[in-house]
Amino acid sequence: MGVGHAMSRIPRIKGDRYPKANQAAFAPGTVKGRLVFPPVPTKRIHKKINRKELKLAMLSALAATSSKELIKARGHRVTEGRDFPLIVSDDVEHLTKNSEAEDLLKKIGIWDDVLRASNRKHRGGRGSVRGRPMKHPVSALVVVGKRGAAGTAFRNFTGVEVVDAATLNVDDLAPGTHPGRLTLWSESAIKAIGNRLGANVA
Repeated sequence: MGVGHAMSRIPRIKGDRYPKANQAAFAPGTVKGRLVFPPVPTKRIHKKINRKELKLAMLSALAATSSKELIKARGHRVTEGRDFPLIVSDDVEHLTKNSEAEDLLKKIGIWDDVLRASNRKHRGGRGSVRGRPMKHPVSALVVVGKRGAAGTAFRNFTGVEVVDAATLNVDDLAPGTHPGRLTLWSESAIKAIGNRLGANVA
């Protein structure tokens, strides 16, 4: 079987065992065939940044979290008269229930921003179009000294993220390169960031 026998020029499984005999395989477009353009290990997907430049970017992103104008410019909703930065006691690190986290967000006046993120459409472009990237809404960032149970308490809120001070980076503070993310700090997180960067960020 092959050319001249009404069969296309596609690699096939050799043998006479049913049902795999002469089944198209290996080529793109066949079942379990190879990728047309597979990822290559030599592709450069990360760019190295000088340590001083990265530290400066981190400090700038940190400073932006205390600017009410930048926070509003990002589209966050905050209660009028609220001062920034938002610093709470370390009790936030011991929250375990979703209801407790909700009560905290309501008391400090940022619950409206969580509702904004949960009501926002996730897909960009012209509605539900195949192939369009997903757009994930961004709401408050909760920075703690040690993540612990806080991650469980806040995980059901759309757009809310919990990170510890040791792994906090510029992408967390300025998603999409836009500074001024609505950020909630615990007291131990402020101290940890100060020790980490060697600067007075409190």
